[in-house]
Amino acid sequence: MKFAATCLFGLERLLGEEIDALGLKRDKTIDGRVIFDGDVSDIPRLNINLRYAERVYIVLGEFPARTFTELFDGTRALRFYDYIGEKDAFPVKGHSIKSALTSIPDCQSIVKKAAVESMKDKYRIQRFEETGATYQIEFFILKDEAAVMIDTSGTTLHKRGYRPESNAAPLRETLAAALCKLAHIREDNLFWDPFCGSGTIAIEAAMLLTNTAPGLNRGFISQEYPWIEKSDWDRAYEQARDMIKRDCAFEAYASDNDSDCVRLTAENARRAGVDKYIKAFELDARNVQAYGRRGTIVCNPPYGERMMDRQSVEALYADIGRAWSQLGSWQIYVISSCEDFEKLFRRRADKIRKLYNGMIKCNYYQFFKPKDK
Repeated sequence: MKFAATCLFGLERLLGEEIDALGLKRDKTIDGRVIFDGDVSDIPRLNINLRYAERVYIVLGEFPARTFTELFDGTRALRFYDYIGEKDAFPVKGHSIKSALTSIPDCQSIVKKAAVESMKDKYRIQRFEETGATYQIEFFILKDEAAVMIDTSGTTLHKRGYRPESNAAPLRETLAAALCKLAHIREDNLFWDPFCGSGTIAIEAAMLLTNTAPGLNRGFISQEYPWIEKSDWDRAYEQARDMIKRDCAFEAYASDNDSDCVRLTAENARRAGVDKYIKAFELDARNVQAYGRRGTIVCNPPYGERMMDRQSVEALYADIGRAWSQLGSWQIYVISSCEDFEKLFRRRADKIRKLYNGMIKCNYYQFFKPKDK
């Protein structure tokens, strides 16, 4: 069985590595997705454990789709009936990028009609009532090559279930987890997010270091699929719970100058089950101190796009640059869309990685060497 896991641009390597860690074999990687092989029993494990994926799909087939005829014929040849029953619902959506077929509504209609024809041939019926389980069909056409897939996740995987409320500019949980992974955070270093917002970065850091699976406290659309054994789901949840590191000594500070954000962070940490690792409190980021400890800052300060204006943000970057220069050997990791961040912060990053916060192109500025080197 062929699978595709999607992710935010820039996270493909991290996603591929965790697919490897689950013992599955990668086939290929393209922008925003990893294609790999597995079997039905892997569907629960993938959805529960993948920390950087947005969705997990079953790939029904791939074929050239330079014309609507090719799209119809290629789709009709696929074995939808291996998964979708004669009473099940199968809505269609999709994307087309750098391809001759640009009309998404027309492509949706053609894929739906072709799926119906494929199912008619199998079930010998003319009309599908679509009252059973829902199988979301998705097509993805890239450079005139189409992939037709079935979604196994339902609600996107970045929604872990611990954040029913968020602040004005929330960071996607999958990206927050990646920021922590790329910062090589450690159990013996104080972790600090001084722009905590709704607490996502600190919570994802605690989940990462305690090896808490991101999907433990939520469900998935494929739990409705009768061809996936309930015992596979039960086993995957149980194995994930058994893997949690319960003696972790990790400690995180999550601070903000907005008391509502501090409240949200504390509530979300409790829902995520990691509140014992996180101390949430009100503090201006300019007042961060080392307290004689070794530490790591990972943060997502305002960009001047959804919060604060550009002039205020530039002044803030200059202020924290001066203040955090007193932190000695602390490592600092900042994601921002501001191209002048290094100039304002008055320090050249040791490494810069391009990432996307939603549709906003950002740089992840990494300062991990002593400042005088």
